[in-house]
Amino acid sequence: MDYDVLVIGSGPGGYVAAIRGAQLGMKVGIVERADLGGICLNWGCIPTKALLRSAEVLHLIQTSSDFGIQVADVQIDFSRVIKRSRNVANRLSKGVAFLMRKNKIDTLFGTGRLVDANTVEVTDADGKTTRHQAKFILIATGARARQISGLEADGKRVLNYKHALALDKLPASIVVVGAGAIGVEFAYFYRTFGAEVTLVEMMPQLLPVEDEEVARELEKAFKKQGIQVYTGTKVEKLSKTKKGVKLTVSRDGKEETLSAEYALIAIGVQANIEDIGLETVGVAVEKGWIKVNSFYQTSVPNIYAIGDVIGAPWLAHVASKEGILAMEHMAGKEVIPLDYRNIPGCTYCQPQVASVGMTEKQAREAGYDIKVGKFPLRANGKALALGESEGFIKIIYDARYGELLGCHIIGPEATELITEVTLAKAVESTYLEVLHTVHPHPTLSEIVAEATHVAIGEPIHI
Repeated sequence: MDYDVLVIGSGPGGYVAAIRGAQLGMKVGIVERADLGGICLNWGCIPTKALLRSAEVLHLIQTSSDFGIQVADVQIDFSRVIKRSRNVANRLSKGVAFLMRKNKIDTLFGTGRLVDANTVEVTDADGKTTRHQAKFILIATGARARQISGLEADGKRVLNYKHALALDKLPASIVVVGAGAIGVEFAYFYRTFGAEVTLVEMMPQLLPVEDEEVARELEKAFKKQGIQVYTGTKVEKLSKTKKGVKLTVSRDGKEETLSAEYALIAIGVQANIEDIGLETVGVAVEKGWIKVNSFYQTSVPNIYAIGDVIGAPWLAHVASKEGILAMEHMAGKEVIPLDYRNIPGCTYCQPQVASVGMTEKQAREAGYDIKVGKFPLRANGKALALGESEGFIKIIYDARYGELLGCHIIGPEATELITEVTLAKAVESTYLEVLHTVHPHPTLSEIVAEATHVAIGEPIHI
């Protein structure tokens, strides 16, 4: 065998898995058809956060008078905003290349395809093919923007997230179809820079996987920012015009036409499973996703799969953890399967949204007798000092045993605050452990303890 493990795909699942494999003493090769770091690093998580940071800086300048600071004649160079985002992504991609060299991992540029259970054929950009054998193969080919008939992205007037990241001219107006994490983040970004933004979601709420109260709070904040929000609304038709796009939407049996310069389609992802030899080798696929067991083995035991290609949750941090566990299983280590109930979700619009565990509705439907604590950011000293007091935290405990069931935060730095609760939930904490943990003052993190006090009927600051 040329390798102990060949990894196909170098996203946050693939490259992290490769590093862990090398640490475990395995000879590892990684196949990548585009840029090291995959979609997340180059066209997803990282560059979008760079864009959102620019939006946050602009918002802070626009509201600087609230802090006693006057800023006049603010100029926006949108092309530089985009360029900075690309530079951040490029820098990190080079960092992944360094990590591959440091860990003595062979990088094979090209498109990988399974020939048999131990062989991967790699075709480079010039059409040259080479074959490499490995004891184990790890598929980490990820996913791409989902295409819906009639709403196909063309990169001109109808965009997907990748097109949006390279758009060097600020749209005058844009309709964002889909209010999941990608949709709401871009809606916030474009609106902050002055575009007219309309957000359309087929489900009854923004961020459909989040707690209903959180979704209502986000909708209220977005409307305050000037974003038009259509929930429970279906796109019936999209047509292109000389100056932009027209979308026919329906809600409550009534149709309406929305016009804009661009449409951004953000309605989920589909797995990259085509033309990689799954059928040749006999790797089972179910509903468009590679089927795996709790150790990420496919129907062919020495072929593993991780990350977006195996289905939800489509999160970079999940792919990385799955990659580590898959490699440890290949190496014969004792592996405790990942508990997907303890996976945090983060959305980086403003206000930020983050959550872990059950929503209030899910906990009640599961039959729990629950205690719910809700604490508003407007009662937190640090939030007031920051000038960011929109939002709240909701924390949910089992009434019988005090077990932490879930937590939902909307407000400043929610995506950082959720880690404390995720750790507490992972170690099966109760409200007692949370309250016995001294939270520094003044901090945003105090809201976790404050909400817990509310849950047990002993509120302190409200």
